Amino acid sequence: MSNIGIIGAGSWGIALAFVLSENGHDVTVWSRSQSSVDKLTAYRGNEDKLPGVKLGEKVSFTCNIEEAVSGKEILALVVPSAHMRETVRFLAPFVGQDDEDQPVIVNCTKGIEESTLMVMSDVILDELPGSRVCVLSGPSHAEEVGKGMPTTIVVGAFDKETARLVQNVFMNDFFRVYISSDMMGIEIGAALKNVIALAAGVADGYGLGDNAKAALITRGIAEIARLGDAMGCKYETFAGLAGIGDLVVTCASMHSRNRRAGILIGQGKTMDEAMAEVKMVVEGVYSAKAALELSKRYEVEMPIVQAVNQVLFEGRNAGEVIRELMVRDAKIESNSLDW
Repeated sequence: MSNIGIIGAGSWGIALAFVLSENGHDVTVWSRSQSSVDKLTAYRGNEDKLPGVKLGEKVSFTCNIEEAVSGKEILALVVPSAHMRETVRFLAPFVGQDDEDQPVIVNCTKGIEESTLMVMSDVILDELPGSRVCVLSGPSHAEEVGKGMPTTIVVGAFDKETARLVQNVFMNDFFRVYISSDMMGIEIGAALKNVIALAAGVADGYGLGDNAKAALITRGIAEIARLGDAMGCKYETFAGLAGIGDLVVTCASMHSRNRRAGILIGQGKTMDEAMAEVKMVVEGVYSAKAALELSKRYEVEMPIVQAVNQVLFEGRNAGEVIRELMVRDAKIESNSLDW
């Protein structure tokens, strides 16, 4: 059995602690303040963000970062993307540097750093050069994982040995784990699906119906795959769990904070009002600008991403933006057609 540290005690961090403790591992969950640790310990979980999920005695809580990191074989980083860099800097002094005591670092955060356009694994490597980093992603709402409901995800790593190790640590009879070598593709799919989910939510809030949502999901994955292809990712990654799988669940479920925020915006609320009402981090808002900048850098057409940015940051009316999407120049759906 492994000794694992989870950095972040939000809904996803608690859900992963549940999975790992069910697998018999010793888990230490880190949260920033003593008051939050007291609440976590008293409830045996996060009552506010993941009510009903209680963790067993193999899980402990701490606000001492050295305690959470030192001596751990695996560190799962589950913090908002906007705080990833500062968090890694905070824990870096306590991460073993020798090959024998260096932990595997599992990035469980979906997002792109706006200032650098780096995915989260690259942010981690930027602060911890040479560390063993991998990424865990896929269609996995914490609310269902914490109840032991069937879930399937993918681990991406630079080498098969690391991927297999993490696969074996996390996998059980309700949490199935595949492996992949396409870390960048997994991260791009994970981050950009949140932006498309905002668009799908806006369409729901505006009352556009199922046809419009199906179009947004389908053309959304086309945009994500185009960008990923330009960035050197494997095209098949976007047809898998970290691509269309994660996109569908995020666009369709009320568990999705991105979809819920989009619904509120489609109903006329501002971005700030929507985020305040959702009461959790809406990663798509943070990734939208970065996605647009990446589309410009790699000269990839991404009209849905552009439309989301216009609604979020330029005050454009959702109805007007949707109409402009509908009246764009006529296109061919696939460049593979032979006529």
